Amino acid sequence: MSLENKINVVCNILKDKKVAIGFSGGADSTLIAYLSSKVAADTLAITIDNHLLPTGFVEHTKKTAESFGIRHVIVDIDFYKHENFLENDSKRCYNCRNMMYSKIEEVALENGFDYICDGNNISDLVIDRPGILITYKMNFNTPFIEAKLTSKEIHKYLNDNNIPYSRSTTCLATRLPTNTRTTHEKIEKIRYCEDYILANTDCEIVKVRALGEVGIIEVDDINQLLSEDKFININDELKSKGFKKVALNLSQIDDDEYIDIDYGESSFSYQLPFTVNLENTKKQLDEVIIANEEKIEVENIEIFENGLIKGHDLESHEIALDRFMEILQKLRRNV
Repeated sequence: MSLENKINVVCNILKDKKVAIGFSGGADSTLIAYLSSKVAADTLAITIDNHLLPTGFVEHTKKTAESFGIRHVIVDIDFYKHENFLENDSKRCYNCRNMMYSKIEEVALENGFDYICDGNNISDLVIDRPGILITYKMNFNTPFIEAKLTSKEIHKYLNDNNIPYSRSTTCLATRLPTNTRTTHEKIEKIRYCEDYILANTDCEIVKVRALGEVGIIEVDDINQLLSEDKFININDELKSKGFKKVALNLSQIDDDEYIDIDYGESSFSYQLPFTVNLENTKKQLDEVIIANEEKIEVENIEIFENGLIKGHDLESHEIALDRFMEILQKLRRNV
C-alpha cells in the first residue's frame, strides 16, 4: 500500500470523530493531530508534563497545537512524587505510560471526547517498548498501527508537507540505566549536558546517557562533534558537571524506523527483541492451529515464545511483510 493510501486510511478512521490525542509534539502525535485537525469533528491534544522532559518540550506542544487550530490541555504530573517510577526498575516505561494514559483518558472523557488515540506506529511493535501494553490495556486507539505506517513513512509525509515537529521528546529518565534510582540531580545534569551540545552544534537529537561516572553522547550527526575545538569544549563541559569520562557512541541516532524481513523461497523469519506472552497472544488470534508452551501456529505464521516469528507459503516479499504486520498487531509481549 502506498504512503498516500495509508494516510487516507488514517483520515477515514478519524473522520467526523471527536478525537483526543496523547500529544508530545513529536513526529507521530504531530501527524495524528494535523490529520485530525483536517477531518475530525473536533480535536483535543493532551500533553503530560512529567517534569522529566527535554527543555522547551511544553512550549513546543503549545505552539504546534495553536498552529493546527486545535484545543490543547497541559496536565502537570510530578513524577518525582511517584516512588514506583523513581525506583527505575525494568517496568519504568510501563509505569510511566500507565500514569500518563490514565490522566489522558480522564481529561478526554471529562471534555466529551470518546475517541482516544496515541501515535504508536507499526515499527514501534518491533522495538523493545513495553509501554505498548498500556495502550492495549486502556483500549487506546492506534490509527497508525491500523494503517501499517512506519516511523520512516511518517517522517517522509511530515517533511514532504513541511509540517514541523520536534525530534527530541523522549523522557530524560530513559538516559539512566534501569535499577539505578532516578533523582532530580541526575536528570538536571543530563538536561544541562544535552542543552549544551544542542546549543553548540547543529544536531537535532542529542542524548547523554549517564552510566555512573561515564557520560555517553549519542547524536544524529557525529560530524558535528568531531572538530577538535568542539569535542574538547564538550568534553570539558561535561566533565565540569561531574562525569569523569566522556564517550561518543559511534552509532548515530536514526529515528527513521521501518520494518523489513528476511524473505526468501516463500518464507521469512524475524527475531523480536523481547519475548512473547503466548497465552495473551492466543486470545487475540483467530483459528489457532497449534498452541503449546513453545509456540503458536496460525495460517502461514509461527509465533515462538522467544520472540521469533516465522512465515511460510507466502508468494512475495510484499505479501509476507503485510502478513507480518498483521500478526504484529496481535502479539502481546512480556514486560
